[in-house]
Amino acid sequence: MSAVETRGRLPGEPVAIVDIGSNSVRLVAYETLSRALTPIFNEKVLCGLGRGVATTGFLSEEATGKALAALQRFRVLCRTMGVANIRALATAAVRDAANGPQFVELAERAIGCEIDLITGPREAQLSGLGVVSSIWAADGVVGDLGGGSLEIADVAGGKVGKGVTLPLGGLSLLELSDRSPKRAAKIARDALAKVKALDNLAGRTFYAVGGTWRALARLHMSQRQYPMRVMHNYVIPTRDALEFVRLVERIETEALTSIETVSTARRPLLAYGAAVLEEIIRRSPPKEVVISALGVREGLLFEGLSADEQAQDPLITAARQFNLLRSRSPGHAEELFHWTSQFLGDSHLEETSEESRLRHAACLLSDIAWRAHPDYRGEQSYDLVANAAFVGVDHPSRAYLALAASYRHVSGDQEVSPHARSLVSPRQLDRARLLGAAMRVAYIVSAAMPGVLPRAPMTVLKGKVVLTLPSDLAALNSDRLQTRLRQFARLLGGDPEVRAAG
Repeated sequence: MSAVETRGRLPGEPVAIVDIGSNSVRLVAYETLSRALTPIFNEKVLCGLGRGVATTGFLSEEATGKALAALQRFRVLCRTMGVANIRALATAAVRDAANGPQFVELAERAIGCEIDLITGPREAQLSGLGVVSSIWAADGVVGDLGGGSLEIADVAGGKVGKGVTLPLGGLSLLELSDRSPKRAAKIARDALAKVKALDNLAGRTFYAVGGTWRALARLHMSQRQYPMRVMHNYVIPTRDALEFVRLVERIETEALTSIETVSTARRPLLAYGAAVLEEIIRRSPPKEVVISALGVREGLLFEGLSADEQAQDPLITAARQFNLLRSRSPGHAEELFHWTSQFLGDSHLEETSEESRLRHAACLLSDIAWRAHPDYRGEQSYDLVANAAFVGVDHPSRAYLALAASYRHVSGDQEVSPHARSLVSPRQLDRARLLGAAMRVAYIVSAAMPGVLPRAPMTVLKGKVVLTLPSDLAALNSDRLQTRLRQFARLLGGDPEVRAAG
C-alpha cells in the first residue's frame, strides 16, 4: 500500500482480530498496534454458532456455513486493507462442541491463518486485560457475557486475577431454561453462588462486557434520553440497573420502550442477559455497573505491547494522535499545556492530578477543528471530542474535554451544549470555561505555531492577570487581544494587563 493511500493515518502496519464467538463472528481491523487502538473497520455477522450446542453438543451445519462464509469474506477484506497481521480466536461454542476441531480446521482454511481456541480462564484473562487497558484505574470485577459462556475475573491495580468461566451465555441459557427467564435466573443463581471473585464485588464496580449487555445498556440509555451516545464507560447505578433488568425480564421484549435501538437478532437474548446481571447484583451488590465496549480482542492486543507501552496513558496517547493528525502544528499543543500550567501555578486555583491530566488532553485536542468554517468550529470541536473513539476517560470527563475544546472557539458566555452540561459538575464547567478562555488568548498570540508561548508567559501577580510580550511581539497588543485577556481575567477574578518584557 503506497504512502498516498495511507495519508491521514498513523505510521505503522494495521492489525486485525477475527473473533469467532458463540453468537457472532466479528472482524475488527485497527489502524496500528498502539496503546490507543483506533478501529479502521469493524463488522460482525450473527451466525449463532452456539445455538444448540448446550443441548445437542454439536455446531449446526447452518451456523457453520454462515461462519465459514463470513471468514472467507473477512479474508478478502483484510487483503484489500493491506492487513498482513491477522489474529484469530474462537471461544465457548467451538471449544464446547464435539465437532469443534473439525470446524477449526475448515475455519483456518477460510480465514488463512491459525485460529487460537482459547480456554475459558484464558478468555476471562483477556477480557479483564481489555477492561484494564481502556478504563482508567479500573477496580472491580469484569463479567464478559457471550452467547455460550460467562467469564468473570477480578481487576485491580492494573492486574487481572484468576478467571473463571460458567455456562451462562445468552444462547446457552435460552436453551437450558427451555426459554424461561425465571428458570434461567435459577440456573444463573446456582452457578454464581460458587464464584469466589464475586465475594469481593460488594461496593466496587462491575464491568459488563459483551454484546447482549451492551444492547441492554443502549436500551437503558435511549429510555433515559441520555445526552451522549458513547457506550464505553457508560455508568448505571446499581439500584437503577436492578430495576431496569427486572423490567426487561418481566415485559415482552417487543413492548419495551426504544426496543428499535436493539437489533432484531439480539432481542431474544435480552431477558437472559438481564437475568444473569440481576443475579450478579443480588449475589454481591456493586456500587455501579459500568459498560466496557472493549474486551477480549483489545486485551489480546494489549498483552502484546511492551511494559512501557502498557504503562502509557491511553487518553493522552489518543489525544496526541488526534493532535498529530488534525492540528496545524502538533508541537504547539504541548507548549500550550506548559503555558497554562504556569498561570495555574501562580493562581489561587488548586488542581488535582486528574484535572491536570484532563487539561493536558484538552490542550492536545484544542486545534483539531481548525479546518471547519469559523462559525462552526466550536460545534465541530464539541462533536469530534464528545464522539471520539478514545478510551481511558469517563463520560463527565469526556464532556469536560468537549466543552473545553468548544470554548476555545466561542466565548464562555455562549451556550454550547446544555445537554452535555448536565454531565459535568459545576467545577468541571468552570474549569472548561477557564481553559477555553485561556486558549483563546494563547492562539491569538501564537497563531497556533510553536516557539511563541514560551516567550509570552501569562502569570497571575497580586490580583492581576499579566501577559508579557517580548519586544518583537509587542505589535500583537491589540483591541482583540485585550478583549480576550479581559474575558479570561474576569473568569479568574483578576484585572488584565499586557506588559512589555523588561
